[in-house]
Amino acid sequence: MVTKIKIDPITRIEGHMAIEALIGDDGVVKEAKSAGTLFRGFEIILLGRDPRDANRLTQRICGVCPTAHATASALCLDDAFGSINKIPDNGKLIRALIFGSNFLQSHILHFYHLAALDYVDAVSVVGDTAPFVPRYEGDYRISGEANAELVNHYLKALDIRRKCQEMLSIFGGKMPHNVGIVPGGVTERPTEDKITNFLWRLNEIRDFIDNVYIPDVIAVAKVYGDYFEIGKGCRRVLAYGGFDLPTGKLFEGGIVSPDLQPEPFAKENITEDVKHSWYADSSSGKNPAQGQTKPDLKKKEAYSFLKSPRYNGEVCELGPLARMVSNYVQGDAKTKELVDSLLGQVGAGIDALFSVLGRHAARALEAKLVADAMVDWLTYLAPDEPTIVESEIPEKGEGAGLTEAPRGAVGHWISIKDKKIDRYQVITPTAWNASPKDDKDQPGAVEQAIIGTKVKDKDNPFELVRIVRAFDPCLACSVHLLDARGSELGVFRVV
Repeated sequence: MVTKIKIDPITRIEGHMAIEALIGDDGVVKEAKSAGTLFRGFEIILLGRDPRDANRLTQRICGVCPTAHATASALCLDDAFGSINKIPDNGKLIRALIFGSNFLQSHILHFYHLAALDYVDAVSVVGDTAPFVPRYEGDYRISGEANAELVNHYLKALDIRRKCQEMLSIFGGKMPHNVGIVPGGVTERPTEDKITNFLWRLNEIRDFIDNVYIPDVIAVAKVYGDYFEIGKGCRRVLAYGGFDLPTGKLFEGGIVSPDLQPEPFAKENITEDVKHSWYADSSSGKNPAQGQTKPDLKKKEAYSFLKSPRYNGEVCELGPLARMVSNYVQGDAKTKELVDSLLGQVGAGIDALFSVLGRHAARALEAKLVADAMVDWLTYLAPDEPTIVESEIPEKGEGAGLTEAPRGAVGHWISIKDKKIDRYQVITPTAWNASPKDDKDQPGAVEQAIIGTKVKDKDNPFELVRIVRAFDPCLACSVHLLDARGSELGVFRVV
């Protein structure tokens, strides 16, 4: 007998997501579906607009990671405007500092305020009060003083996140939806006062990452060691490369195969399938440079508003895990030192990163990697040098902006005709990770991570939500819907 479990929506993530799992008598998941339950449509909203509008409007895709879209859209427009190789060094560095601030805020948010409550029993410390209830009753293994300390760190992380946002606003103007990153560079100039204000906040954040965040991840890992064996997924990872600096990229692009062999990345190999998505079949299998967004709500085999991005037809996982593995196998010394040190403390090898706890560990280590690098970026700023280059909208042109967001690789593609947007496509990290089956019926990365999981209690499937949350899904980035007629769009059960 097969039991179907449906969790709709998944809570403590960004946006609206549902998962469905078919579980056999042995308690093992035989089949899984990951669904984005709302339609985004920003690609349609942008048609016919001034290309520069993309840099403003696409940030509204998400309030948690708008800086990713500010960066990707700016790179996309730089490419289309012919200014991609003309950005001043100050412009590159300040873009990276703004983006790095968002990375740190997002990673700290994810562990403490979205995922940690799967392992930390806050109710035993503060009682039955929001936002700690309602919840699944997990197998809480940390108790006493250690558990109380983790709850206190939940509260401390709120203050640290605030400082990340303040730090971002020094050069970005505000958060969310910064006004600093624009085509051609940035609008702000570095001054000694701004650099100093940025640095003292950054040093406090670095102290938190080194002495609280990473130790907390290790403490959880030591108690929940079995979660290094759960949620392995597809094991093929993809990174576009990100943080474009005067000296190169902090994260190099690349593909890493399941046997940990690196391969070069080429954006031409990206396609999007829609067999199981609510989009017209005519848009399937296209590279985003020729992609279309044509909703089709009547498709019988569809179950998600996410498309199914693939690289050379293969399923890939994106995110901190992908970047850390990619940097590791490509020989980045700092990444290798951090990864080997953490895994050594929990008695695990590199393969353990492909797991629920491996994703949390990779995210924490990446926060340190980014925060430490930001100190160097500040020292390279030249207050008297330019931060932006002028550019003009071409009558006709194309561009692509590919970078790394906190949750994984993000890409924007534009076609310009008569100085207006003729085509615009966005592929977010969660579109890759939480994608439905593709045209070959290959399950997406989250679906593959769920399949094979042993569920102890079908009425309390905490294992499944732990797997999903480890990916840090952002469905707000991947899907949105506005129905001006006010018709009913769906019924949701919060669990």
